[in-house]
Amino acid sequence: MKKEALLYDKLPHGEVQCRTCQRRCTIAKRAAGWCLTRVNEGGTLYTRIYGEVSSLSINPIEKKPVFHFYPGSRWLSLGSWGCNFRCPGCQNWDIAHWKGEDFEKGSYLAPEDQVDMALRHGCLGLSWTFNEPTIWFEYTLDTAKLAKKKGLYTNYVTNGFITEEALDLLAPYLDVYRVDIKGFSNTTYKKIAHITEFRSILKVAEKAKDYGIHVEVVTNIIPGFNDDDIQLRSIASWIKKSLGPDTPWHVTRFYPHLKLSHVEETPIATLEHARKIGINNGLRYVYLGNVPGHDGENTYCYNCGALLIKRYVFDVVENKIRKGRCPECGVTIAGRF
Repeated sequence: MKKEALLYDKLPHGEVQCRTCQRRCTIAKRAAGWCLTRVNEGGTLYTRIYGEVSSLSINPIEKKPVFHFYPGSRWLSLGSWGCNFRCPGCQNWDIAHWKGEDFEKGSYLAPEDQVDMALRHGCLGLSWTFNEPTIWFEYTLDTAKLAKKKGLYTNYVTNGFITEEALDLLAPYLDVYRVDIKGFSNTTYKKIAHITEFRSILKVAEKAKDYGIHVEVVTNIIPGFNDDDIQLRSIASWIKKSLGPDTPWHVTRFYPHLKLSHVEETPIATLEHARKIGINNGLRYVYLGNVPGHDGENTYCYNCGALLIKRYVFDVVENKIRKGRCPECGVTIAGRF
């Protein structure tokens, strides 16, 4: 469904500048932005994907991954089409690398219907995921407003390239901001995300934290791209300094895919080393992802070392946290439980 965009400026000669993501595309008449989802028609910017759903399922929040916001809860999870990055190893490339084709008949889902579906199926909240939710901004904002009225929580699974002004509009209705930090150098981001500067992503994540939104960070560790100690230490240091030592950091295993099919899967030893770097830099909760059965999936008390939450992939096998505290030493565990 086509709908006028919320954030854009009209420029001379019929051009417009989009202010939804940090690319801030200047778009000529009858042209589309970099993501292909936003088009300039007669000097008015429209989103093409309002309510257009490519993927829909009910998932545990651990799949996002989010570990410190009501573990084991079920979330209605939805994605649309397109992306503002198009990463070469994207696991969801079939929707994220969308090239502007027509949508399948019946793919539209109204915000009201999304909220009703979540309530009918006993979901705790809505999660916009699978592709980048920022480019679905108008739809997710409208739906988030309805969700809050109905007592549902909301979650963005994002690459973090949203503009500050877009976050300002969304923040009052957003509960969880699960952000990818794909590396800690402009070179890495240019290779993976086709952007030349990444620190504005950090700034927006910090702003989300300042708004009181629950933030968790994921780094998918790709051999030869972002697995060096300098980048890993820098990410850990930034998280502690700017988001706080209680912020969960998920270091996840890369599997060869798409244009990175020639790259080996991440050795478990590399992930364990990254986790050690995070802990040594003062982070209290560093998790391994995509390694089923590894101890790094579990939550341990940072104070006494007690096992608090035992996980297997996306399942919570046991949760010993009581009223947000460790049952052994009584220390408060950051998050909502």
